Amino acid sequence: MMSVVDMDSRVAYTVLVALVALLRLIELSISRRHVAELKARGGVEVGANHYPWIVFVHLSFLVGCPLEVWLLDRPWFAGLGLPMLGLFAIGMGLRYWTIRTLGARWSTRVIVVPGEPLVTTGPFRLLRHPNYLGVVLELVALPMVHTAWITAVVFSVLNGMLLRERIRVEDAALSKWCGPPGRVSE
Repeated sequence: MMSVVDMDSRVAYTVLVALVALLRLIELSISRRHVAELKARGGVEVGANHYPWIVFVHLSFLVGCPLEVWLLDRPWFAGLGLPMLGLFAIGMGLRYWTIRTLGARWSTRVIVVPGEPLVTTGPFRLLRHPNYLGVVLELVALPMVHTAWITAVVFSVLNGMLLRERIRVEDAALSKWCGPPGRVSE
């Protein structure tokens, strides 16, 4: 039998996921603007064939999180939920640090402007693909905030398969079209 506390935590969790979805829509809007700017500067898009799959997986993830909680009666455990909320915040912080560092060069697509140097500032001083690490953390942590472990496992595996291809495509494009590593101001 579901208690009022469980119902409230499910509603709160659903609101959290809805807010994350709203942020993703804002990010897509920013990305569209950056894509247009990058292409106007001679940017070349690569890997467009896997992009619809990325969108599908991430959209399905945002639907799957609250669905698992509601349909499979997943409980809230503060001992798990609060650390996972913190891990989610770390992933989101890493992604936003990456977005800020890349500035107008950031998009949800792989677009390279030939001749522009690789970015080596911000999180790129520490990691080659900081945005993807942030996404990985988010995909594990957000469902686990409310013990939606099936969603965490399934979408982490699907995302991992897509990231493997995306990183291969991105690294090849950067290697082919970018100049030597340079500094891009934060």
